Amino acid sequence: MEREEPATRFDDINLFPSPSSKKYIRIKISIAVVVTLLIAVVVAAVFLLRRKTYVQENVDTNVQLILNPSAQYKVFDLDTLRNATHNFSEKNKLGQGGFGPVYKGTLPNGQQLAVKRLSGSSLQGLRELTNEVGFLAKLKHKNLVELLGCCIQKKENILCYEFLPNGSLDKILFAKDPLKRLELGWKVRYKIIEGIGRGLHYLHEESRLKIIHRDLKSSNILLDKDMSPKISDFGLARFFADDQSHKDTTVIAGTFGYMAPEYVLHGNFSAKSDVYSFGVLLLEIVTGQRNGSCASSGRASNIAWKHWKNNTIDELKDPMLEDLYLEEITKCVHIALLCVQEEPIVRPNMEAVNHMLADGAIPNLPSKWRPIIDIFMSEESSITMRRSSSGQSSDTKTTRSDLD
Repeated sequence: MEREEPATRFDDINLFPSPSSKKYIRIKISIAVVVTLLIAVVVAAVFLLRRKTYVQENVDTNVQLILNPSAQYKVFDLDTLRNATHNFSEKNKLGQGGFGPVYKGTLPNGQQLAVKRLSGSSLQGLRELTNEVGFLAKLKHKNLVELLGCCIQKKENILCYEFLPNGSLDKILFAKDPLKRLELGWKVRYKIIEGIGRGLHYLHEESRLKIIHRDLKSSNILLDKDMSPKISDFGLARFFADDQSHKDTTVIAGTFGYMAPEYVLHGNFSAKSDVYSFGVLLLEIVTGQRNGSCASSGRASNIAWKHWKNNTIDELKDPMLEDLYLEEITKCVHIALLCVQEEPIVRPNMEAVNHMLADGAIPNLPSKWRPIIDIFMSEESSITMRRSSSGQSSDTKTTRSDLD
């Protein structure tokens, strides 16, 4: 006769195992795994959505536009560009920008070009590429660099421009070799100043789109064989509607020392922000000295103001320049100081600047001048916050990912 198993009593069922039991530990592990997977899925979904939104809403064109065969530029094959640059050889490297290196290339037909190799994995690289193509395909001016084409292949984002044999302005203007700097006599410098002014005015008022460059500086001015300037690097540029006067952003991008105070401190940018950068650049061309970094932004304008008050512009100008042109140099310092005034509303626009450069009347400077360095020092905490959040030094091209 079989022995009956004792009936299981409800009280004997262990619904809540002891924290020290193996069953309890297995349950805890299972819950932890499920929660971790759920968090990972949510994080991945947020990242993909953010990336999609970033590209769709903040990139001014898209990859389909870049590969549009009807566009007025060429889509290069990657192997062609590798051969043209000797596989992106260091010997062919022209320089290093914020978004990647630039190489000199020579096509089989002998045509020379500058090849900018952008980061293939960075959203900033995609943003730069689409911005450059989107803008330069629509902009045509003798003082803007010409885009020849691009390449999007095997995770490479590459832009190809006309090759300008004299390179960037900063390489000559700040050269340690005095003989190199002698290439920039005053007449050549004035020609460069006027050309930059015309290019900016075109961007602000005469092009199909109203463009704010946002990164105007000496390294973004390229010189052709005749030393005529061409504005380059539209990776941070933004377009404005006809009825827009300014934009706001919580993300600051650009190069400290050239950025207007209202942009650095409050995220406001407009055509007058470019005017400020032009003023800084103008003072650099006159003095032959780089403007200060973030900690001493405005240094050039402060020194220029002191020399202006003391009527000692001859001591301010680059020693490489002859006193013969002191009157014209003084005029340029005057215009530069108008451009770097604290309040955007009192700065001239580029049309007025070009009129002044062409011997038009120049407004008087204000009797009281608040040095820009004082503005920055009074808001030091704001700048420190922006810089520390970027994880980059003050002289880098971008202080944060540019998502505005």
